[in-house]
Amino acid sequence: MTSTTGAAALPTDEPTSQPAGQQRGGLPPFEVTILGAGSATPTLQLHPTAQLLTVGTDYMLIDCGEGTQFRLLEQRIRSGRLRYIFISHLHGDHYFGLPPLLSTLNLAGRTEDLYLFGPRGLDDVLTTMFRVSNLRLGYPLHFQPVDPNQPMQLVDLPNVTVESIPLQHRIECTGYLFREKPRKPHLLRDRLPDDVPVAYLKQLKDGQDVRDETGQVLFAAADVTEPAEPARSYAFCSDTRYVPDLIPQLHGVDLLYHEATFMADNAQRAAEVYHSTAGQAATIARDARVGRLLIGHFSSRYKQFDGFLDEARQVFPDTYLAIEGETIPV
Repeated sequence: MTSTTGAAALPTDEPTSQPAGQQRGGLPPFEVTILGAGSATPTLQLHPTAQLLTVGTDYMLIDCGEGTQFRLLEQRIRSGRLRYIFISHLHGDHYFGLPPLLSTLNLAGRTEDLYLFGPRGLDDVLTTMFRVSNLRLGYPLHFQPVDPNQPMQLVDLPNVTVESIPLQHRIECTGYLFREKPRKPHLLRDRLPDDVPVAYLKQLKDGQDVRDETGQVLFAAADVTEPAEPARSYAFCSDTRYVPDLIPQLHGVDLLYHEATFMADNAQRAAEVYHSTAGQAATIARDARVGRLLIGHFSSRYKQFDGFLDEARQVFPDTYLAIEGETIPV
């Protein structure tokens, strides 16, 4: 394992339905599948935290609680397509599923590089487990520790970037923000002659007018292009107390996942253990003017979850529960 420091459906009538949203026509997938929405104490209803984000052809795993590889199997998701894994913090319900997943990938004969981001010490945990079990990975595993105190860009791909979100929990904890890059405008070919040189087309798609040698405009980009679909964004805020300082970084994201371990009846307990209530998560969403809010990480003390939804929707109506097994388009 190597270490690095560089950047590398419509709702139904049910109140627990997923957020409205469909992949816009012609756009590559950008969607999140909920694998686990529970908290630390195991229950028969919910699994520990894990989500799979599909961005184009890339699979990105966000947190990896106990049993995550079984959840991937249940959802018929090929774990071998994983390229990036992001771990928020070192409480077991967020990463105890990682060592067995890495081992299974090895047993499956993986040879492709895998990129892992998470808190300092995660590499030590994995190295120790690999050593005592005499496990030698047959694929490169690149680990980058994440600074829990300031946002940093972690991944810069042609179509998307990933940056960290500093959170406030009992131990170092980080969220993650996934942003598509802006698309180039669409060319309106019916407004252009058939014999336009390819170089001109590229220039117009870049938003630049085409001029002749004298500076005369031959084709104005504004006349022969139309704006591309807006870039999409998804923010994952794992375990954290209510932190208004998050609002600027989260401003305007299309879909926000924010933990809501407790309801308002346990607000004092939430503050003591550095977690949030449903109402607090909704306040962050409202003040950050996000598009939609997903809440999860529900405490095992609650057996029904509609109360979370009611509490949050009083503050931010476009709130939905993270339902295990559902896939939500961003």
